[in-house]
Amino acid sequence: MNHLAPGVTLANIKALLLDLSGVLYEGEQHLPGADSTLQWLRNQGYTLRFVTNTASESRRQILSKLKQMGLRVEASELFSAPQAAKNYLLNQQMRPFCILHPNLKEEFLELCSDSPNCVLLGDAQDDLNYANLNQAFRLLEQGMPFFGIGKNKYFMNHDGLKLDAGAFIHALEWASGTEAVILGKPDAHFFAEAVRSTGLQKHQCLMVGDDVESDVQGAIQAGLQACLVKTGKFKNTDLQKLPQQARLIESIKALPDLLSDS
Repeated sequence: MNHLAPGVTLANIKALLLDLSGVLYEGEQHLPGADSTLQWLRNQGYTLRFVTNTASESRRQILSKLKQMGLRVEASELFSAPQAAKNYLLNQQMRPFCILHPNLKEEFLELCSDSPNCVLLGDAQDDLNYANLNQAFRLLEQGMPFFGIGKNKYFMNHDGLKLDAGAFIHALEWASGTEAVILGKPDAHFFAEAVRSTGLQKHQCLMVGDDVESDVQGAIQAGLQACLVKTGKFKNTDLQKLPQQARLIESIKALPDLLSDS
């Protein structure tokens, strides 16, 4: 199924930026056709990047999980929001007060500080408690900058939809009057860095995701092409937000046909 403005073509696409949760897998199971689609894309010579705002698993855990599902992803192909956040904060010599998932704490050990000069918030799940959020609020009230690992509203897990970090980032922004710098999708800098890693141009990259705002709108605003899948967190109301130039497919299984027909 296509949803496309006149004159937009996928003929020049050379790279696929693929979201993980909701596109390739849900919970602990890969979605039908995910493995065969990845193999087809590799056989066709497409450059692949797996771009994710997942902030509840380390890079090692993500790669191990994908391997256990039978999905081949090289470490060099994984481009995560936590990775982007860490690189940015290191380059800026920031010392964040971190509200992160326990799985990420080891990766951020050199960054998180007891004498912070900023706040960093990710999908910490149970650590997104009142004590931690209030401490972050007090630091923001002192004028410290605010950074978020993605700003997704919710995600689909094996037991249903769950609140993501974006809801808590929005709460702190509203309470403190401080706008967060988002170091993940839908930030244009995140997409630019992902594109740069391919060695290609923005218009040669197609983002495929299940989040109409972070994946599709964000990619198009950053100059990429984009496609929404009707799996994962997709809801029918998302169609009202779908940009005219975006593509729409039932699932990752339909991606080869979409690219072959263009």
